This record gives sequence, structure tokens and C-alpha cells, in this order.
Amino acid sequence: MVKIGDIEVGDFPLLLAPMEDVSDPPFRALCKENGADVVYTEFISSEGLIRDAAKSLQKLDIYEKERPVGIQIFGANLDSMIRSVEIVEASMPDIIDINFGCPVKKVVSKGAGAGILRDIPLMVNLTKEMVKRTRLPLTIKTRLGWDNDSIKIVEVAERLQDVGIKAISIHGRTRAQMYKGDADWKPISDVKNNPRMYIPVFGNGDIDSPKRAVEIRDKYGLDGAMIGRASIGNPWFFNQVKHYIKTGNVLDKPSIKDRVTVARRHLEMSLAWKGEVLGVLETRRHYTNYFKGIKNFKPYRTAMVTANDSQEVFNTFDQVLEEFIEPAWL
Repeated sequence: MVKIGDIEVGDFPLLLAPMEDVSDPPFRALCKENGADVVYTEFISSEGLIRDAAKSLQKLDIYEKERPVGIQIFGANLDSMIRSVEIVEASMPDIIDINFGCPVKKVVSKGAGAGILRDIPLMVNLTKEMVKRTRLPLTIKTRLGWDNDSIKIVEVAERLQDVGIKAISIHGRTRAQMYKGDADWKPISDVKNNPRMYIPVFGNGDIDSPKRAVEIRDKYGLDGAMIGRASIGNPWFFNQVKHYIKTGNVLDKPSIKDRVTVARRHLEMSLAWKGEVLGVLETRRHYTNYFKGIKNFKPYRTAMVTANDSQEVFNTFDQVLEEFIEPAWL
């Protein structure tokens, strides 16, 4: 049984990655229902939290049914990060995670996210001070290094463990790679196989099939998988992986009815949480994947992603149920 601090998270836990404008409460709840063992919030700016920025504070919202849930924060200013801990704890998450991996320029330019990979002493010291100031288990999400010439992830992970983190998730690319090329699992395996490591080591990047998830367990010996892009519009992915682990068989694709049901619930929860305008706009990105692989579906997808009114989207869901008779769409 893998544990993050005192929290039992399963034998080979599947974690929902923190994704900006994706990993919100409605989507996290759906992933949890469909097999995710741990879910993480979108990453939240420590500067935004201490300034009472509305968007940052809204990201602290969590549903009870999400647990265990981790709130992820980012920043490079020690004082701001420390001050943000108390604010985060007030939302009563189960875990606090620090993002040391985001490669986006506006984050990196401030020395935060993957930007801190150019200053490992600061990374370690900031983590050490954060551990001191929270009663919750602190975890880290990071990358292999800044670029191929500065990969020291085995040493970095060991040092972070030594100052008190309870788990580490590693994306198998450098910051220089962004999301290009293939994820490299060998350095993550080296972290796990370091005899001094005793905390869970989770792998992230390119886990786009149940077979790939099993590979990082069996070939590389990792403790679990953090799932990102493969889950967008596909919360079933977690159960698909678990079914494959248990049986060696691949689950059938969700039925049209299942897809419409989950997409409808997703929109309903988004409307309740964000209101009409943002609820409609920020759910759009999921529809392509919700209905991926259905022949002659383009007009319906276009209607979903261009509608500015939620009722239009609900009406399109109804039309889909009326027009598509399985298994003709396969």
C-alpha cells in the first residue's frame, strides 16, 4: 500500500495532474468517481493568494467527495510561499503540493515553476521552510531538470526528501523540452531505485494508454502514475487503467449514452460552480475528447464548442442521443 504521509492511496495509485483551467472541482469530481486515487487542483499563485486575488482564491474550492485532494501552489518568493500556507490550510485539503515543473514563460520568468530548477539551493530551502510551517504532507511536482546539461534529478529528489517531503511526482522532460519529444522514464526510475529514497515516486508524461501506465510500474518500478492530458474529456481513463492492471484486458469505449451523461453532468457542475458564462466557456475544451472517434460527429462538436448558451449545449446533447444509434457509429 502506497502512502503519502499517513494517507493510504492504493497499491499503484493514479493521480490526476494539476492542469491550468482543466483540474477544477467539477472535473476532479468526475475523475474521482471514475477511479482517480488522488486529485490535485489547478496550480495557484502564492502571490495571488496573499493579494486576495479572486481567481486564485476560487481555485481553493474543494468538494468533500474529492478526497484525498491536494492543493498545488507555485512561487519563488519565500515570504509569499510561507504566507500562503495558512491560507491553503484554511481550505482543509489533505495534501499541499508545490509546483516546481510548470514550463510556461510567464511563470518561469519569475523564477517559479520550472524556473527554480536553475537554483536548486533555493528550491531545497523553500521546500524546507514550507515543510516546517504545515501540518499537512507536502509533495513536489517537478521535471528532470532545466535542460539536458543540468539533469540532477536523483540528487534533487534525495535532497527534497531529506527536508521532509512525503512524495514526488516527476515529469519526464526538461523545461527546455516543454512538451516536445518523448518523456524519458530512465531518470525517474533512477530516482526510485536510489537506495536512499523511501518516499513514493510518481511518474508523469505521455501516459496515454493503460499499457503505458503498466509499463512505468513493471519496467521502471515507479509507485504510481500522474495522469494529465489523457484524462481531458476522458475521466474514464483511470478506471480503464485499473481494469487493465487487474485483468490484462482493455475496457470497451464508453457508450454514446455514457459520454452524453458525463458531459452533461460536467456542464451542470461547471454552471453551478462558475456561473453561466465561464461554465459554458471552460467546459468546451473537453467535448472533443468526450466524443472522440464518433463518425460524422463534427457538426455536433462544432455546435457544442461554439454555443454561448448552456441550453444550446444541452439541446445538442439531446440531439446526439436521438441521432446516434449504437453500434452504427463505431
